[in-house]
Amino acid sequence: MRPRTALVFSLAIATTTVSAKFSLGSRDTGTDYFNICVYHSSFVLCGPSDFQTGLTAIYHVNDIHAHLDEITTSGTDCTKPESGCYGGYARIKAAVDAGRATVNNSLFLNMGDEFQGTLFYSYYGGEIIADTLNQLNFDAMTLGNHEFDQGDAYLGQFLNNLTIPIVCANVDSQDKTINSTVKPYHVFPQYKLAVVAVTTDTIPTISNSDKSTTFADPIETMQYWADYVYAHEDVERIIAMTHIGYEDDIAMAQNTTGIHLIIGGHSHTLLGDMAGAAGPYPTIETNLDGEEVFVVTAYRYGEYLGYLDVQFDPTGKIVGLTGGPIHLTNQTAQDADLEAQIKAWRVPFDAFGNEVIGNTTVLLNHNGCKTGEWCMLNGGGIRVDIPVGNVTRGDVINAFPFGNAVTEVSLSGRDLWNIFAGAVAGVSVFNGAKVVTWPQISQGVRVTYNPTTKTLIDLEVGQGDEMVTVDFGATYLMSDYVVLDTLDEVLTAYIQRLGSVDEELQNRVVPVNDTTPVQS
Repeated sequence: MRPRTALVFSLAIATTTVSAKFSLGSRDTGTDYFNICVYHSSFVLCGPSDFQTGLTAIYHVNDIHAHLDEITTSGTDCTKPESGCYGGYARIKAAVDAGRATVNNSLFLNMGDEFQGTLFYSYYGGEIIADTLNQLNFDAMTLGNHEFDQGDAYLGQFLNNLTIPIVCANVDSQDKTINSTVKPYHVFPQYKLAVVAVTTDTIPTISNSDKSTTFADPIETMQYWADYVYAHEDVERIIAMTHIGYEDDIAMAQNTTGIHLIIGGHSHTLLGDMAGAAGPYPTIETNLDGEEVFVVTAYRYGEYLGYLDVQFDPTGKIVGLTGGPIHLTNQTAQDADLEAQIKAWRVPFDAFGNEVIGNTTVLLNHNGCKTGEWCMLNGGGIRVDIPVGNVTRGDVINAFPFGNAVTEVSLSGRDLWNIFAGAVAGVSVFNGAKVVTWPQISQGVRVTYNPTTKTLIDLEVGQGDEMVTVDFGATYLMSDYVVLDTLDEVLTAYIQRLGSVDEELQNRVVPVNDTTPVQS
């Protein structure tokens, strides 16, 4: 049951409705942060917290993807500090330790996807990631899709090495370690607070979980366990920890009750008042009871550290909030011991990773919106840009970290059309399954589609120097490479053969307003 007693904080009375304002500031470490004051119709909370009772500071990260060390803004290794270095767990640890030292009450939460993305994972696997996470003193962590990339047994071994609570309510695995380790929720009795966590239910199609492992609908699961926790535990408030993506976090906020703070990951969404942000931090939605729900997430790779001070009323509603994403820059202090340890872990693979295999005169862009770039790849398998200049083996592996194979196949024109029609619509023509990523396509293919109706209008394939509409009766080879070469090996061989890459965008994906496909 929900207790009737309230935590009492010193708050000024405000007459405005809920709104938010942002200001860029600088802490004594030189770290940029975006300070947020959120006004409720009855209360206002703004400025550094000095509460002596109840929950105050919440720090959160998501989608680190093995970026243990500092990075450039595109997520590659930072080899030129003068151009700006960001993130890294040594900075995260220093910032969180410093912040937690100033308050009596705090939580540090991890929204998952620690696996995959750099040579730290390619070389060591999950071993040093577990070591690092334990040193960070997280209070709880949920699972991302990439935690399942090497199967349930491997994930179980990783979980055995962790000393922090793992929470994920919608996974059902036959692995004994996962079953004994992963719980649907975790209670912090000192705050009368519980966290309930869910991950994306698309994992069977985008990762490598065991065939027997199932993932329930995250929104339905969240509501079920929120109701259960309120009915069976001595808590006043619940925080939802998710790895389902920003848009689905918003849908969760709009379609549940009893949850007023959602901390998410998976979509690598930048929130805040900075350039390029996809929305405000927090994003404020309304739930099924007409109450406000606050949604936050902290971008990707540890470049930003999420930070909130929150006050709840006895029913779990948020009546005061301050904080914002903290930008971890060159000026942010690093934890010296962890920094030294991470640098030592680099030694075995640095010589291999730093070998120059060629150069590029153009930015090789990995962006999710593919308006340009015969081969088709899962867009989510390309993780970072490769900047202009020398290209190293490490650059290639960081861009293609998953070891995905390149496979030569023959397809009919009709199958090829249906593949792209499903990609455009977001639903497979073959089996009705959800298509969660947009394809990357090579030279020799042009896709014309209507983004409003999500309709494939035309699909052209190369014929000599021309592009012609695909022939439903023809057969098309998608690759000249031998089956089972990996993407990083193929790209390395390609760059070595060319010496220099100077490909420009070629208008391979064309949005139009037409609604009638040429094949109709």
